[in-house]
Amino acid sequence: MLKLFTLIVAVAIASPALANDTMAEVKTGGLIFAQSDDVSMAEEDLFISASEVRVDYIFENSSDKDVESLVAFPMPDITGQVDNNSAISDYDSDNFLHFSTVQDGRPITAKLQQRVVSLGIDVTDEFAKLGIPVLPYSQKTTEALAKLPATVRKDWIARGLVYPMGDADGTAKMDLVPLWTLRSTYWWRTTFPAKKKVSVEHRYKPAVGGTVAISFLEGGEPKGERFDEYSRKYCLDGDFVKVAQQHAREAEAGGANYTESWISYVLSTGANWAGPIKRFQLTIDKGKSGSLISFCGNNVRKIGPTTFRMTSEDFDPTKDFDILILNPPETAQ
Repeated sequence: MLKLFTLIVAVAIASPALANDTMAEVKTGGLIFAQSDDVSMAEEDLFISASEVRVDYIFENSSDKDVESLVAFPMPDITGQVDNNSAISDYDSDNFLHFSTVQDGRPITAKLQQRVVSLGIDVTDEFAKLGIPVLPYSQKTTEALAKLPATVRKDWIARGLVYPMGDADGTAKMDLVPLWTLRSTYWWRTTFPAKKKVSVEHRYKPAVGGTVAISFLEGGEPKGERFDEYSRKYCLDGDFVKVAQQHAREAEAGGANYTESWISYVLSTGANWAGPIKRFQLTIDKGKSGSLISFCGNNVRKIGPTTFRMTSEDFDPTKDFDILILNPPETAQ
Protein backbone atom coordinates (compact mmCIF):
# COMPACT_ATOMS: atom_id res chain seq x y z
CA MET A 1 0.00 0.00 0.00
CA LEU A 2 1.29 3.44 -0.89
CA LYS A 3 1.23 5.59 2.20
CA LEU A 4 1.69 9.28 2.75
CA PHE A 5 3.81 10.55 5.59
CA THR A 6 2.59 14.07 6.26
CA LEU A 7 4.89 16.70 7.69
CA ILE A 8 2.39 19.36 8.67
CA VAL A 9 3.39 22.93 9.45
CA ALA A 10 1.76 26.24 9.98
CA VAL A 11 1.78 29.70 11.43
CA ALA A 12 -0.71 31.99 12.91
CA ILE A 13 -2.84 33.50 10.22
CA ALA A 14 -6.15 34.53 11.70
CA SER A 15 -6.65 30.88 12.57
CA PRO A 16 -3.17 29.81 13.61
CA ALA A 17 -1.88 26.67 12.00
CA LEU A 18 1.53 25.19 12.46
CA ALA A 19 1.68 21.45 12.57
CA ASN A 20 3.72 18.41 13.36
CA ASP A 21 4.37 15.30 11.29
CA THR A 22 1.74 12.69 10.86
CA MET A 23 0.90 9.89 8.49
CA ALA A 24 -1.85 9.46 5.92
CA GLU A 25 -3.15 7.28 3.13
CA VAL A 26 -4.15 8.48 -0.32
CA LYS A 27 -7.79 7.60 -0.91
CA THR A 28 -10.59 8.90 -3.07
CA GLY A 29 -11.53 12.37 -1.86
CA GLY A 30 -8.17 13.29 -0.35
CA LEU A 31 -5.81 12.37 2.45
CA ILE A 32 -6.93 10.14 5.30
CA PHE A 33 -4.64 10.42 8.32
CA ALA A 34 -3.52 7.13 9.82
CA GLN A 35 -0.91 5.71 12.17
CA SER A 36 2.51 4.26 11.41
CA ASP A 37 3.59 0.99 13.01
CA ASP A 38 7.01 0.88 11.33
CA VAL A 39 8.38 4.43 11.17
CA SER A 40 8.97 6.42 14.35
CA MET A 41 10.04 9.99 14.98
CA ALA A 42 13.37 9.51 16.73
CA GLU A 43 14.11 13.23 17.09
CA GLU A 44 12.42 16.57 16.52
CA ASP A 45 14.38 19.79 16.92
CA LEU A 46 12.02 22.73 16.48
CA PHE A 47 12.97 26.42 16.37
CA ILE A 48 10.25 29.08 16.27
CA SER A 49 10.55 32.83 15.89
CA ALA A 50 8.49 35.51 14.18
CA SER A 51 10.95 35.62 11.29
CA GLU A 52 11.89 31.96 10.79
CA VAL A 53 10.79 28.43 11.61
CA ARG A 54 13.24 25.54 11.39
CA VAL A 55 12.20 21.93 11.91
CA ASP A 56 14.77 19.10 11.91
CA TYR A 57 13.47 15.54 12.13
CA ILE A 58 15.11 12.14 12.32
CA PHE A 59 12.81 9.27 11.37
CA GLU A 60 13.64 5.62 11.95
CA ASN A 61 12.24 2.60 10.12
CA SER A 62 12.30 -0.21 12.67
CA SER A 63 10.99 -2.86 10.28
CA ASP A 64 13.08 -5.25 8.18
CA LYS A 65 11.63 -3.91 4.91
CA ASP A 66 12.03 -0.61 3.09
CA VAL A 67 8.94 1.60 3.33
CA GLU A 68 8.10 3.21 -0.02
CA SER A 69 6.05 6.32 0.61
CA LEU A 70 4.95 9.80 -0.22
CA VAL A 71 6.08 12.54 2.14
CA ALA A 72 3.83 15.56 2.37
CA PHE A 73 4.09 18.92 4.06
CA PRO A 74 0.76 20.79 4.29
CA MET A 75 1.25 24.54 4.48
CA PRO A 76 -0.82 26.67 6.85
CA ASP A 77 -4.38 27.34 5.79
CA ILE A 78 -4.90 30.84 4.36
CA THR A 79 -8.39 32.13 5.10
CA GLY A 80 -9.62 35.38 3.58
CA GLN A 81 -10.82 38.13 5.89
CA VAL A 82 -12.26 41.61 5.53
CA ASP A 83 -9.48 42.91 7.78
CA ASN A 84 -6.28 41.13 6.75
CA ASN A 85 -3.57 41.46 9.38
CA SER A 86 -1.36 38.49 8.51
CA ALA A 87 2.28 39.14 7.74
CA ILE A 88 2.68 37.41 4.39
CA SER A 89 4.88 39.46 2.07
CA ASP A 90 4.63 37.32 -1.06
CA TYR A 91 0.96 36.68 -1.83
CA ASP A 92 1.56 36.34 -5.56
CA SER A 93 3.80 33.29 -5.17
CA ASP A 94 2.44 29.77 -4.67
CA ASN A 95 5.33 29.24 -2.24
CA PHE A 96 4.13 32.17 -0.15
CA LEU A 97 6.16 31.18 2.93
CA HIS A 98 9.36 30.39 0.99
CA PHE A 99 9.23 26.79 2.16
CA SER A 100 12.21 24.55 1.42
CA THR A 101 13.09 21.01 2.47
CA VAL A 102 16.17 18.78 2.54
CA GLN A 103 16.29 15.01 3.05
CA ASP A 104 19.57 13.41 4.09
CA GLY A 105 21.41 16.52 2.92
CA ARG A 106 19.80 16.60 -0.54
CA PRO A 107 17.42 19.41 -1.55
CA ILE A 108 13.98 18.08 -2.43
CA THR A 109 11.91 19.47 -5.30
CA ALA A 110 8.37 19.06 -4.06
CA LYS A 111 5.13 19.13 -6.02
CA LEU A 112 2.30 21.40 -4.91
CA GLN A 113 -1.36 20.51 -4.39
CA GLN A 114 -3.80 23.36 -3.67
CA ARG A 115 -7.47 23.07 -2.73
CA VAL A 116 -10.06 25.80 -2.14
CA VAL A 117 -12.64 25.24 0.60
CA SER A 118 -15.63 27.35 1.60
CA LEU A 119 -17.94 26.42 4.49
CA GLY A 120 -16.51 22.91 4.40
CA ILE A 121 -17.17 22.44 0.66
CA ASP A 122 -14.36 21.92 -1.87
CA VAL A 123 -14.85 24.45 -4.70
CA THR A 124 -11.45 24.05 -6.40
CA ASP A 125 -12.91 22.88 -9.71
CA GLU A 126 -15.24 25.88 -9.81
CA PHE A 127 -12.30 28.26 -9.41
CA ALA A 128 -10.40 26.49 -12.18
CA LYS A 129 -13.37 26.69 -14.53
CA LEU A 130 -13.69 30.45 -13.99
CA GLY A 131 -9.93 31.08 -14.06
CA ILE A 132 -9.79 32.58 -10.56
CA PRO A 133 -6.40 32.41 -8.80
CA VAL A 134 -6.69 30.60 -5.47
CA LEU A 135 -4.46 32.77 -3.25
CA PRO A 136 -6.54 35.21 -1.16
CA TYR A 137 -5.10 38.75 -1.16
CA SER A 138 -3.11 38.15 -4.35
CA GLN A 139 -3.24 41.10 -6.74
CA LYS A 140 -4.03 38.67 -9.56
CA THR A 141 -6.95 37.33 -7.52
CA THR A 142 -8.28 40.84 -6.91
CA GLU A 143 -8.13 41.63 -10.61
CA ALA A 144 -9.86 38.35 -11.57
CA LEU A 145 -12.66 38.83 -9.03
CA ALA A 146 -13.35 42.30 -10.44
CA LYS A 147 -14.14 40.68 -13.81
CA LEU A 148 -16.65 38.12 -12.52
CA PRO A 149 -20.07 38.28 -14.20
CA ALA A 150 -22.82 39.85 -12.09
CA THR A 151 -24.66 36.53 -11.69
CA VAL A 152 -21.52 34.81 -10.35
CA ARG A 153 -20.81 37.71 -8.00
CA LYS A 154 -24.31 37.47 -6.51
CA ASP A 155 -23.99 33.70 -6.17
CA TRP A 156 -20.56 33.85 -4.51
CA ILE A 157 -21.71 36.55 -2.10
CA ALA A 158 -24.75 34.49 -1.13
CA ARG A 159 -22.59 31.39 -0.58
CA GLY A 160 -20.04 33.23 1.57
CA LEU A 161 -17.14 32.87 -0.88
CA VAL A 162 -16.59 36.63 -1.05
CA TYR A 163 -17.70 39.74 0.79
CA PRO A 164 -18.80 42.86 -1.12
CA MET A 165 -17.14 46.12 -0.24
CA GLY A 166 -19.66 48.36 -1.94
CA ASP A 167 -23.11 47.70 -3.38
CA ALA A 168 -24.56 44.95 -1.19
CA ASP A 169 -26.96 43.58 -3.82
CA GLY A 170 -24.06 42.39 -5.96
CA THR A 171 -25.34 43.92 -9.22
CA ALA A 172 -22.83 46.75 -9.56
CA LYS A 173 -19.07 46.83 -9.77
CA MET A 174 -17.51 46.49 -6.34
CA ASP A 175 -14.47 45.23 -4.50
CA LEU A 176 -14.88 41.57 -3.56
CA VAL A 177 -12.96 40.38 -0.51
CA PRO A 178 -12.06 36.64 -0.51
CA LEU A 179 -13.50 34.64 2.38
CA TRP A 180 -12.49 31.15 1.19
CA THR A 181 -9.75 28.99 2.71
CA LEU A 182 -6.75 27.85 0.66
CA ARG A 183 -5.15 24.53 1.63
CA SER A 184 -1.74 23.90 0.10
CA THR A 185 0.37 20.75 0.43
CA TYR A 186 3.89 20.07 -0.83
CA TRP A 187 4.68 16.41 -1.42
CA TRP A 188 7.40 14.14 -2.80
CA ARG A 189 8.22 10.44 -3.08
CA THR A 190 10.78 8.85 -0.80
CA THR A 191 11.96 5.62 0.81
CA PHE A 192 12.56 4.87 4.47
CA PRO A 193 15.28 2.15 4.34
CA ALA A 194 14.91 -0.83 6.65
CA LYS A 195 16.60 -0.48 10.04
CA LYS A 196 17.95 2.99 9.14
CA LYS A 197 17.38 6.62 10.03
CA VAL A 198 16.36 9.41 7.65
CA SER A 199 16.81 13.12 8.34
CA VAL A 200 14.32 15.69 7.05
CA GLU A 201 14.78 19.46 7.42
CA HIS A 202 12.28 22.23 6.73
CA ARG A 203 12.75 25.99 6.62
CA TYR A 204 10.18 28.70 6.00
CA LYS A 205 9.29 32.28 6.81
CA PRO A 206 6.18 32.33 8.99
CA ALA A 207 3.22 34.64 8.57
CA VAL A 208 2.50 35.89 12.06
CA GLY A 209 -1.01 36.96 12.99
CA GLY A 210 -1.70 39.47 15.70
CA THR A 211 -3.32 42.69 16.86
CA VAL A 212 -2.33 46.35 17.01
CA ALA A 213 -2.94 46.51 20.78
CA ILE A 214 -3.32 44.27 23.82
CA SER A 215 -6.70 42.62 23.28
CA PHE A 216 -7.20 40.16 26.14
CA LEU A 217 -8.00 42.69 28.87
CA GLU A 218 -11.52 44.00 29.40
CA GLY A 219 -11.50 47.62 30.50
CA GLY A 220 -7.90 47.09 31.52
CA GLU A 221 -8.85 44.20 33.80
CA PRO A 222 -8.08 40.45 33.46
CA LYS A 223 -11.62 39.25 32.80
CA GLY A 224 -13.99 38.30 30.01
CA GLU A 225 -14.21 35.49 27.47
CA ARG A 226 -11.11 36.54 25.55
CA PHE A 227 -9.01 36.65 28.71
CA ASP A 228 -10.26 33.19 29.68
CA GLU A 229 -9.39 31.89 26.21
CA TYR A 230 -5.88 33.40 26.36
CA SER A 231 -5.33 32.02 29.86
CA ARG A 232 -6.07 28.48 28.66
CA LYS A 233 -4.27 28.78 25.35
CA TYR A 234 -1.09 30.58 26.48
CA CYS A 235 -0.96 29.74 30.23
CA LEU A 236 -0.89 33.39 31.30
CA ASP A 237 0.55 33.84 34.78
CA GLY A 238 0.02 36.66 37.26
CA ASP A 239 3.28 38.50 36.53
CA PHE A 240 2.66 38.48 32.76
CA VAL A 241 -0.86 39.84 33.24
CA LYS A 242 0.28 42.58 35.62
CA VAL A 243 2.90 43.83 33.16
CA ALA A 244 0.36 43.71 30.33
CA GLN A 245 -2.05 45.79 32.45
CA GLN A 246 0.67 48.34 33.09
CA HIS A 247 1.40 48.70 29.38
CA ALA A 248 -2.32 48.94 28.59
CA ARG A 249 -2.69 51.79 31.11
CA GLU A 250 0.30 53.58 29.58
CA ALA A 251 -1.33 53.32 26.14
CA GLU A 252 -4.63 54.72 27.46
CA ALA A 253 -2.69 57.65 28.92
CA GLY A 254 -1.35 58.53 25.48
CA GLY A 255 1.57 56.15 25.15
CA ALA A 256 2.21 53.80 22.25
CA ASN A 257 0.52 50.40 22.18
CA TYR A 258 2.17 47.07 22.72
CA THR A 259 1.09 44.66 19.97
CA GLU A 260 0.27 40.95 20.03
CA SER A 261 1.84 38.26 17.86
CA TRP A 262 0.47 34.70 17.72
CA ILE A 263 2.32 31.60 16.59
CA SER A 264 0.96 28.05 16.87
CA TYR A 265 2.36 24.58 16.28
CA VAL A 266 0.19 21.46 16.09
CA LEU A 267 2.17 18.93 18.10
CA SER A 268 -0.61 16.38 18.55
CA THR A 269 -0.28 14.81 15.10
CA GLY A 270 3.21 13.65 16.07
CA ALA A 271 1.46 10.96 18.11
CA ASN A 272 0.51 9.20 14.85
CA TRP A 273 4.03 7.80 14.46
CA ALA A 274 5.11 4.56 16.11
CA GLY A 275 5.70 5.29 19.77
CA PRO A 276 6.47 8.69 21.34
CA ILE A 277 9.00 11.18 20.01
CA LYS A 278 12.19 9.78 21.52
CA ARG A 279 13.91 13.16 21.81
CA PHE A 280 12.07 16.47 21.49
CA GLN A 281 13.64 19.92 21.70
CA LEU A 282 11.87 23.26 21.29
CA THR A 283 13.67 26.60 21.07
CA ILE A 284 11.70 29.86 20.96
CA ASP A 285 13.09 33.32 20.18
CA LYS A 286 10.79 36.16 21.24
CA GLY A 287 12.68 38.65 19.03
CA LYS A 288 13.10 41.90 20.95
CA SER A 289 14.59 42.02 24.41
CA GLY A 290 11.67 44.15 25.57
CA SER A 291 9.03 41.70 24.34
CA LEU A 292 6.97 39.57 26.70
CA ILE A 293 6.26 35.92 25.92
CA SER A 294 3.84 33.36 27.31
CA PHE A 295 3.27 29.71 26.38
CA CYS A 296 2.46 26.39 28.04
CA GLY A 297 5.44 24.13 28.63
CA ASN A 298 7.36 22.06 31.15
CA ASN A 299 10.98 22.42 32.23
CA VAL A 300 11.44 25.61 30.21
CA ARG A 301 14.71 27.48 30.75
CA LYS A 302 16.04 30.75 29.42
CA ILE A 303 19.18 30.17 27.35
CA GLY A 304 19.77 33.68 25.99
CA PRO A 305 18.51 37.29 26.17
CA THR A 306 15.54 36.43 23.95
CA THR A 307 15.57 32.62 23.70
CA PHE A 308 13.92 29.84 25.70
CA ARG A 309 14.29 26.07 25.46
CA MET A 310 12.24 23.04 26.44
CA THR A 311 13.50 19.45 26.08
CA SER A 312 11.83 16.11 26.70
CA GLU A 313 12.57 12.42 26.29
CA ASP A 314 9.88 9.99 25.07
CA PHE A 315 7.64 12.95 24.40
CA ASP A 316 3.96 12.16 23.80
CA PRO A 317 2.49 15.19 21.99
CA THR A 318 -1.11 15.09 23.16
CA LYS A 319 -1.71 18.85 23.04
CA ASP A 320 -0.97 21.54 20.49
CA PHE A 321 1.38 24.43 21.19
CA ASP A 322 0.58 28.17 21.12
CA ILE A 323 2.83 31.20 21.68
CA LEU A 324 1.79 34.74 22.60
CA ILE A 325 4.31 37.56 22.23
CA LEU A 326 3.67 41.14 23.35
CA ASN A 327 5.87 43.42 21.29
CA PRO A 328 7.01 46.82 22.59
CA PRO A 329 6.55 50.00 20.56
CA GLU A 330 9.40 50.78 18.19
CA THR A 331 10.53 53.53 20.56
CA ALA A 332 10.79 51.15 23.54
CA GLN A 333 12.68 48.10 22.30
